[in-house]
Amino acid sequence: MADFTMPSLGADMESGKVVQWLVNPGDRVKSGDVVAVVETHKGAIDVECFLDGVIDDMAPLDESLPVGAVLARVRQDGEGVSASPVVATPATPAAPVAVQVEPVPLRPGRAQEPEVAVPGQVRARVTPAARQLAQAHGLNPDTLAGQGADGAVIRADVERAMALPAADPLAPTEAATSVPRPRSAGFDPAQMRQAIAAAMARSKREIPHYYLEEAIDFGPATDWIETFNRDRPPTERLLPAVLMLKAVALSLKAVPQLNGFCVNGRFEPAVGIHVGWAIALRGGGLVAPAIRHADSLDLPNLMAALRDLVQRARAGGLRSSELTDPTITVTNLGDRGAERVQGVIYPPQVAIVGFGRVVQRPWVVDGAVAIRPMVHCSLAADHRTSDGHLGSQLLAAVAQNLQHPEQL
Repeated sequence: MADFTMPSLGADMESGKVVQWLVNPGDRVKSGDVVAVVETHKGAIDVECFLDGVIDDMAPLDESLPVGAVLARVRQDGEGVSASPVVATPATPAAPVAVQVEPVPLRPGRAQEPEVAVPGQVRARVTPAARQLAQAHGLNPDTLAGQGADGAVIRADVERAMALPAADPLAPTEAATSVPRPRSAGFDPAQMRQAIAAAMARSKREIPHYYLEEAIDFGPATDWIETFNRDRPPTERLLPAVLMLKAVALSLKAVPQLNGFCVNGRFEPAVGIHVGWAIALRGGGLVAPAIRHADSLDLPNLMAALRDLVQRARAGGLRSSELTDPTITVTNLGDRGAERVQGVIYPPQVAIVGFGRVVQRPWVVDGAVAIRPMVHCSLAADHRTSDGHLGSQLLAAVAQNLQHPEQL
């Protein structure tokens, strides 16, 4: 009998509550199956079970449980039914482990992979728990006013609609959306900000950061991406951010000592390169879910994965593995951001790479001064597991990769 426990969805998470079970006692589950929806300060997250067997003794709904608490037990073949119910007590936290998965996360027809969101679909703004609860009670969740991240409809919105008096069948939309609704506890910007602040304060207090920076000529990347996008529709065009992401992922193959975790003061290398991409939520707050095996995806697939991840993050549709798998974080401030950024490491990771805004600056090219598009790339790394020599190698590799975008 193996325990399925409340996952840690980041250093800023202390507890969560199961708001919906997607399986029943006695159901057979396999590794990677989404079995529950857990609500945290980051919103409603689809939680996967990485055990094979028959699920049993499931914890009750809507009960706040600490990270590591037993959510259910999974019986393997040949084991009998447990005679005792689940008691929500914390289990011993396991060291972070990067799980090896298939390198192409957007291949259609894979039951364990997230649905690819299409821009303009209403479905992307309704969490799975909310949609299933609404359908079970004859409600159309697409007509509800969402109080989740970026207006996503979450389970609490459906529960409030269920409590309303019966609506006029000729005007269901007006009846469902005209009642003022408080912001759901599923996404509280103030609570998220406090959790992030606590995690970052702990990071700065406990991790000996060192910082490096490299100015990179982004001209070759700019020229290449303009040529690539010229005859393509907007939905197939690449953004500069995807070149930066791929350049970092490939650089980590050359400098793997910065791709992993610090556990008990020692470096543990990750199995794959799963880049956590920092995403600002419009309602406030920040998440950094993983793009798995970013080094092995070509640029069009990587761009599709990035668009999908950003959309689902802002609509409340992330999976637990996407929040637990990152082996490094990349933050990009984009066209409207600051020129330079110095990141704070997200434990137990050992490094964070930051890109500032691309700006026009004088630069020496072939012995002559020219105006070039420049971008500053920064590295914050953990001095317990690496030093400036390795950090410099990583930044040099990133710069070199961006000089040859056709090879990314």
